[in-house]
Amino acid sequence: MISMILCGCGGRMGKAITAAAQNEYDIVAGIDINASSLSAACSFPVYESIKEFSGKADVIVDFSHHSSLPALLDYAKSTHTPLVVATTGHTEEELAMMKKASEEVAVFFSGNFSIGINLIINLAKQAAKTLGVDFDVEIIEKHHNKKLDAPSGTALMLANAIAEERAETEYVYDRHSVRKAREPKEIGIHSRRCGTIVGEHEVIFAGTNEVVSISHSAASREIFATGALRAAAYLSGKGAGLYNMNDLIEGR
Repeated sequence: MISMILCGCGGRMGKAITAAAQNEYDIVAGIDINASSLSAACSFPVYESIKEFSGKADVIVDFSHHSSLPALLDYAKSTHTPLVVATTGHTEEELAMMKKASEEVAVFFSGNFSIGINLIINLAKQAAKTLGVDFDVEIIEKHHNKKLDAPSGTALMLANAIAEERAETEYVYDRHSVRKAREPKEIGIHSRRCGTIVGEHEVIFAGTNEVVSISHSAASREIFATGALRAAAYLSGKGAGLYNMNDLIEGR
């Protein structure tokens, strides 16, 4: 059984991980800023900071907030504990810290842990390569009204994959303030925050007289929890390095 430290255990995804982990994963500690109010409801000890935990685990799974990353990386390096980073909204500095830490410890990072999402990222990349700059690209993402970051990490993963196949790319997030015709190099990225939508992503390739659309809809947070747990199991025994969903899917 894989032992785990679960960061953000009191959040929506933390609760989904706890439910999905039963019988196969042992959560030895939870980390959450609301530790005092969560302790009675959790079957494992909960701490406000990972620095307060003196035990050992096989892996850390983080579904908290990107600002927690520095402390988690310090703990991961000092204890040689692999880290699964499932939060989004990281700054460039935080991403650089993650890459640097992966030289000393195994780090698994993805903006989305759904197998289906990672499939459509590959499909979008192939579409961009095949259709070329004659097709305009727009990405639309929808999430619940409690999500803090925009655009979603998944939307950026899609945009980055498409950008790899285009010679020149510019991300455009806001069109209302500029009155001008759309340029071929643009990738429009649009965010919607409403209701209880778990997650919806659509990539539109619009050419002359034809449109190709690739989409994914998440009906439950369980798919992300399952993917994160698979990543935790995947890191078992892995050496230092920065891993992602493609490594897991392809068994690298």
